[in-house]
Formats: sequence, structure tokens, C-alpha cells
Amino acid sequence: MKKQSQLNVVLAGCGGISRNWLQAVENYPGLTIVGLVDLNRENALAVQQSFQLSQAYIGTDVGHVIEESGANIVFDCTVPEAHIHVTLEALKRGCHVLGEKPMADTMANARKMLAAAQQSGKLYAVMQNRQFLDGIVRFRQLLASQQIGALTTLNADFYLGAHFGGFRDQMEHVLLLDMAIHSFDQARYISGADPVSVYCHEWNPAGSWYQHDASAVAIFEMTNGIIFTYRGSWCAEGMNTTWECGWRAIGERGTALWDGGDDISGEVVTGTEGFIREQRLVELSDVPKLSHTGHAGVIHNFLDCVQHGKIPQTICTDNIKSLAMVHAAIESAATGKKVNIRY
Repeated sequence: MKKQSQLNVVLAGCGGISRNWLQAVENYPGLTIVGLVDLNRENALAVQQSFQLSQAYIGTDVGHVIEESGANIVFDCTVPEAHIHVTLEALKRGCHVLGEKPMADTMANARKMLAAAQQSGKLYAVMQNRQFLDGIVRFRQLLASQQIGALTTLNADFYLGAHFGGFRDQMEHVLLLDMAIHSFDQARYISGADPVSVYCHEWNPAGSWYQHDASAVAIFEMTNGIIFTYRGSWCAEGMNTTWECGWRAIGERGTALWDGGDDISGEVVTGTEGFIREQRLVELSDVPKLSHTGHAGVIHNFLDCVQHGKIPQTICTDNIKSLAMVHAAIESAATGKKVNIRY
């Protein structure tokens, strides 16, 4: 892939999340926001004023704004249903693309986007900001050290009483579609394994303020014989987990825990006798802090890859596997059957 020095960016979708993206690149060397796209011009004008982007061309059609602005990168912060249009238009016009999660609203659209990226020779990556957290990098390294032995089981708990209001209160599969993509992608990143099949049950507990199912339990079979279980709810009041889930990793010789924040711990069996064998605490190695975390981590990784001809950590060819977990879980919940995962 040809290296790119000058970074001329069009931002498509000027809603609230776009501000996280723009803050992450305010002082990025060689980067200029050359265009802003939104179906509502007022949204684009508000972003232009807030970030002092007087030079940015404003429009409602992403293809037109790319042509008028001379962009070579598109940041896609639109709604999931619009991702296929924005991505295909950008790739067709020779732009690299970094898009918000989820990659697409359907697997069919995701496959079209992936094929277009491969044909274009341009980079297309997805915002999976939870891969760029100091805690998850440290937890992943602990498991990779094999202190607890080969990983056999990975469990994630996600429980929040989230009162969004607005469209989420009426959204079908709200937890799986809007949130679980993060947790499923984290599971792949932590374990280094890919999904094989899933059985999922969805429901809406009594007292829920959501119109549709806001709770789910899923059991994934992964490669390397690993079982990943997910328990989650967006209408669970009290004793909330972090947004990053609470994690338990079970290996052949021990167990490690991560609370989704700063707390990582574990025990390894050292004894050979007794009903409960003697154990010791795992050793946590020093891991260098990430230079950028969250959204900024993904964006900086992507831009560095554009500039130096490398492959981003959240490239579409990998991220489609996390999206497949979401849609397979929804299919399983709808049919009541185990579903083989295809991507």
C-alpha cells in the first residue's frame, strides 16, 4: 500500500460522537479536516464553529464533499444503516476509511464493504476503542504469559441500569446490537480466538424501561476449544459493572480476573495434594502505558498505518468476525437454536 503523508479528512456524520473523533486529532501533524458531511447542515455548521474549521467544505452528500475538498481519508460517524453508503462512496473515490462501530447493519452489507476495500487497495478499519485501554492490554498480556496455563474459558459480565431515553428505548435487540459488539470484540482480542458457534437467549425483565429485549446470555464456542460466555443487561439497577465488563479467564492451572478498570488479579495452583490445592497469586508484569487510549488510540493507530503503509489493528478483515458474533447471537435468540458463525 502506498504511504500517505498529507492527511486530508472528511468527517461524515456530525452528531455527538464526532466530537470525540475531532478532539483526538486536533493537533495531529499533517492532518486537516477539509470537509464536514451531515444530512442536517446545521449539525455540520455547529461542528465547524465549535472546532474552528472555517476551511472545511460543508455538504450533505459524502461523495460530493470528497470531490470538492480533495480528501484522501473519511471518518464515518454516521448511523449504522448509513455505513455501507459512506464507505463505498469513500473507497470508490480513493479514500481510506475509519468508521464507527458496528461495521455494518447487516452481514451482507459488511461483506460488500470488505470486498470493496480489498478491491480498492485502501484501508478500511472500524472503531473498536476498547482494544486501546491500558487495562485490557495488561490483562491480555497476563493470559499470553501462560501463567494460568492455556485458556479454556472466558466469562464476561455487563450490568448497567442505563437510562438513555430516545431511540434506544424503542430499539430491537438494543443490548446485542448497540453494545455487545464491544464485549464480543474484547473477547476475541483478549483470547486470541475466533468464533465458531453461539447459543443466545434474549429477554426483557420485569421493570425494564425498554420496549424490547434489553438482557441477554450467550455461550460462544471459539477456536482452540475455548468457551466464551456473556451475561449482560442494560436494565440492571445497582452494583453496576464497568462499561468494559467484568472478566474471568480460566486456564488449565489457574484463574485471572479483570474488573474492566484498573484491578487485575489471579491465582495459580502450586500444590499437588488436597481437596482445594495450594495456590499463589499471579505475577503482574509492568506494561508500558499506551500513548493514546480509547477513540484516540484507534484513530492514531489508523493514521499511523495510513502514513507508513501498515495494517491497522482494527482492520475490517478482522473486525467482521466480531460483527458476525452479534448477528449470529441475534439469530440464535430469534430461533432458539445454536447457530454456526459465518463471516
